[in-house]
Amino acid sequence: MNVTAARARAGSEFHVSPTAITLTGNYARAQIQVTAGTGERADDLTDRATFRSSDTRIVTVAPGGQLLTVGNGSATVTAEVGGVSKSLTVTVAGVSDQSAIGFVEYVMPVLSKAGCNAGACHASQYGKGGFKLSVFGFAPNDDYAAIVRDSFGRRASVHTPAESLVLQKPTGAVPHAGGVRLAEGSVDYQIIERWLANGAPRPSGKPPELKALRVTPEHRVGTLGYGQQLRVEATYADGRTVDVTHWTKFDSRDESVLSVTPAGMVKTVGKGQGVAMARFEGHAAIATFVVPGVPAVDLAGWTDDNIIDKLAAAKFREVGVSPSGLCDDATFIRRAMLDATGTLPTAEQARAFLDSRDPAKRTKLVDRLLGLTGDPNQNIHDNDYAAYWALKWSDLIRSNSASIGAQGMWALHNWLKESFRENKPFDKIVRELVTAKGSTFSNGPANYFKIANNPSDLTEATSQLFLGVRLQCAKCHNHPYEPLTQADYYSFAAFFARVGNKASQEFGIFGGETVIMGRADGEVSHPRTGAIMPPTPLGGKPVGTVPDRRQALADWLTAKDNSYFARNIVNRTVAALLGRGLVEPVDDLRPTNPATNPELMDALATEFARGGFDQKKLFRLIMTSRLYQLDSRPTKANAADDKFYSHYHVKRVPAEVLLDAIDQATGTRTKFEKVPLGTRAIELPDARYNNYFLNTFGKPRREAVCECERVSEPNLAQALHTLNGETIEAKIADLKGTVATLLAAKKPAAEIVDELYLATLSRRATAAEQAAAAKLLAEAGDPKAFYQDLLWSLLNSKYFQFTN
Repeated sequence: MNVTAARARAGSEFHVSPTAITLTGNYARAQIQVTAGTGERADDLTDRATFRSSDTRIVTVAPGGQLLTVGNGSATVTAEVGGVSKSLTVTVAGVSDQSAIGFVEYVMPVLSKAGCNAGACHASQYGKGGFKLSVFGFAPNDDYAAIVRDSFGRRASVHTPAESLVLQKPTGAVPHAGGVRLAEGSVDYQIIERWLANGAPRPSGKPPELKALRVTPEHRVGTLGYGQQLRVEATYADGRTVDVTHWTKFDSRDESVLSVTPAGMVKTVGKGQGVAMARFEGHAAIATFVVPGVPAVDLAGWTDDNIIDKLAAAKFREVGVSPSGLCDDATFIRRAMLDATGTLPTAEQARAFLDSRDPAKRTKLVDRLLGLTGDPNQNIHDNDYAAYWALKWSDLIRSNSASIGAQGMWALHNWLKESFRENKPFDKIVRELVTAKGSTFSNGPANYFKIANNPSDLTEATSQLFLGVRLQCAKCHNHPYEPLTQADYYSFAAFFARVGNKASQEFGIFGGETVIMGRADGEVSHPRTGAIMPPTPLGGKPVGTVPDRRQALADWLTAKDNSYFARNIVNRTVAALLGRGLVEPVDDLRPTNPATNPELMDALATEFARGGFDQKKLFRLIMTSRLYQLDSRPTKANAADDKFYSHYHVKRVPAEVLLDAIDQATGTRTKFEKVPLGTRAIELPDARYNNYFLNTFGKPRREAVCECERVSEPNLAQALHTLNGETIEAKIADLKGTVATLLAAKKPAAEIVDELYLATLSRRATAAEQAAAAKLLAEAGDPKAFYQDLLWSLLNSKYFQFTN
């Protein structure tokens, strides 16, 4: 027995929405929803209800609750569940035998729903079968010409509409590589047939602008197998709100959690959190569905150490996931130092931390790592922190001597490093970059405009780096999933239209110095219309005439109310510290790619902006949370979770950090070209070095602004190199290395074993490990060979090569 239906039969209330509907014109449709209860746990009864219309000459209703206009007037539509009925009034106007069928308003939505103008079909680069449409219909005049005029008019016959290829192909009457896309006699078929019979009128005037798309419901929590009919409404600039469910394309963003039919019926198929996306005319909206893993979450012992923990716990309760326990001290010091400073704890640092009885030692360690103690004698990690984060942002900005010369590369690297050393607010860092002028040799940020030296590259780099918005799609066509158009792209590019440069001979005729400067003129035009595009922030209004367009861009970009800026930096920081961004990919922030915990994202972004974009404060907030300190070992209750941070996400140690860690653990130094001996890998300013280890372990070439350029997945070449390569073997056997030094000090065997564990894994050997070591040492005969083998084993362990 269906529990919900039983409740309805027993007299429990359910309601029908909307409570009243007005439909205008031929072929107007609307979706009814039948719901029991309210709130996020309401039950959808739409697919279990039976519907009837009091007058089918005015409106008909399909089994799934879809209304269709037939004639003018009013009728009552009744929904019945378990013997209980609810009604709504439907008013129809504007139905006419002579009604106009607009190409943009009617025909193009039909083509979009059928997938004809998708990138894999007729909107591919060269079209299909000689028939090419614009991507998702962003160029209606071109599409009209392709349908009506091209191919000798065979695609559109106004005299015999049914013989038109635009109808025969998608219905399968004529062989079609894309298969059947349209049912003969369906409402959408009738729309195209009527348009052809009316003479296939071309697009006329400017259609009303679509301002927003809304899907109902936006959020639901239910059980496995739960169903929900979606309803989608479009709001136009002229004030109209129209039900467009029937023309909306639906997709599941998480197929392991939910499926969605072309009509918008969602079914949950797995536990977790999933998103259904609704797309119509270049706009998109989402509905989030949660199927809790367990009905009751175990949060015994959980403490809300800060806002992060409070919001994480709320999400655990919602999705039914219980968190792991806290990590041990050895794991924490190793994790914190690698994450914040890219540096492995020394054996001495690990020992002191493990032996400390101070209950606040973790918080104090974080403060020391971030230089927030207020005591210069304790803030000894500033150089490591600065070097590591300068490395990360040098990768993203693409600092590379191949493109900006050695002097430009050093200038940019040193500026970044000093900015992080002094904890310069992040809005100031970005402002100095996007407004930079002067010599690329003496003013590091000026190299930003030598790396990206045209408005298009600057547009895409700036939006992706500092907003987390990928604009590349909009360069050629309107964005398929977001309300970002070609006009938005080129209006944003106009901010960079007046950036000029000139060669300088201050460093000699062949010095290669470039001077970045502002110009008095320079514009960007729309590639299709030829119109001059005014500099305009994304989603904003033109800035008008200003002395320096880049200053206006910086004002908007770094404003505290620009949520994209704060959310982008927060998301990148969360990914760096917790192993996964709240949004993935980390540089793809858009409404249809929501945060796994939106409340946490909003809270962190608000806190970051309110705190003056202080990166160290953000680090401290995250690193002192209970969430950051969770064990990486999953439990049965959270093993399936990879989104909500119920256990720490294990991360591959980056190439430069891993090589430095090997150097430190073995007591050696790697010599890199063009820098002094003693320069650590995280301090290297350039992209390319003749170092097999760094190249094999994924040091990026700095050719893209995407985080994805750094490869973190293990591969066979890496395993072979650490197992058999000369890097580790030579360092272990170094005559002045760790093993040689420990043997020379004549330390007891157990102490040497502990030292090797502390130097690599930041913990002492367990009793079982000590016993095994003693046995193997006795069998080895050569202590040096044994200790070298032990160190080799530790360096090759997953606990050394990953942050746990």
